[in-house]
Amino acid sequence: MAIMSIADAYKSAIREEMRRDPSVYCIGEDEDIPGGMGGAFTVTKGLGDEFGANVRVALDGGGFELKGTEDIGNDRVINTPISEILISGVCVGSAMAGMRPVADLQYGDFLFCMMDQLVNQAAKMCYMSDGKVHVPMVMRAPCGATNRGAQHAQSLESYFIHVPGLKVICPSTPYDAKGLMKQAIRDENPVLVFEHKLLYGGKRKEAGQLSASGEVPEEDYTIPFGQAAIRREGKDITIVANMLMWYKAMQAAEELEKEGISCEIIDPRTLVPFDYETVTKSLKKTGKLLIVHEDTYTGGWGAQLVSWVAENAITLLDAPVVRVATPDTPIPFCPTLESYVIPSEERIAEAARKLAKL
Repeated sequence: MAIMSIADAYKSAIREEMRRDPSVYCIGEDEDIPGGMGGAFTVTKGLGDEFGANVRVALDGGGFELKGTEDIGNDRVINTPISEILISGVCVGSAMAGMRPVADLQYGDFLFCMMDQLVNQAAKMCYMSDGKVHVPMVMRAPCGATNRGAQHAQSLESYFIHVPGLKVICPSTPYDAKGLMKQAIRDENPVLVFEHKLLYGGKRKEAGQLSASGEVPEEDYTIPFGQAAIRREGKDITIVANMLMWYKAMQAAEELEKEGISCEIIDPRTLVPFDYETVTKSLKKTGKLLIVHEDTYTGGWGAQLVSWVAENAITLLDAPVVRVATPDTPIPFCPTLESYVIPSEERIAEAARKLAKL
């Protein structure tokens, strides 16, 4: 076992898959530029040393320049202009032609700039071709509020669980990050990977980030999609929370345990496909369901889970389902206001106390 941050676990997964399969390549706006940070919060930094990068020449006065076109052909770490529509178009086209692109955005908020390619092309090509054409691409999307304002702080997972043909995953531990990323790269379908910015660890420091380092196997492994993880066992309330929110739910559960309230915490890990079976088994014990996510209240993925439980497992409930989510408002830039709207350990604990009394 090796101890890794989530950022290092992603890097390890991508590097190993690039070594294993020559059709895998990385593409993004700062993949491995001299003096740069590395794509999606340092993850791709240094990959160009092994696999070749199209931007490797630093200028004396600062900045960088492209290699000559004759040198680019074999590079598998591709730095692009700031153009999300370009990145997504290259990914869809090359994936249809047999490559396996792993793209990243500086911020997941910019997924809106590539909606046509993702929703109308990548997601539908296999269906429209009667299974003859696949689009095996991975789109990494950093998400979550980190004092960057309304356009750089959103949690957008629920926009994409609505699109048939896309798979949506949300790793939240180093073990999950590596195993799920490797599974995503090997998948024959487009996969969106939502990565919370406060969980990366690594060299890029974020205000309020958690230390999410953990053990990661050194041997090859993958994690199948659609398998939730039970982070804490309990008997009174089932809490379903993903990414940063299950860490906060764990802290709330520790306080609640002192009050005699036992919480079982489930991290779905993947939203499409979703592991409803694990939630159902937990509800058979607890009879009460609390859902926590950083996405907005209206239309968040928790609403889909509530709907499914109402249709398939309502007889297991002893009380109404409760949700703790971000209010239906843009994320404020002011740190104090941001902290107010994002679900906190205190809000989770208070919701659980009220639910326990029902």
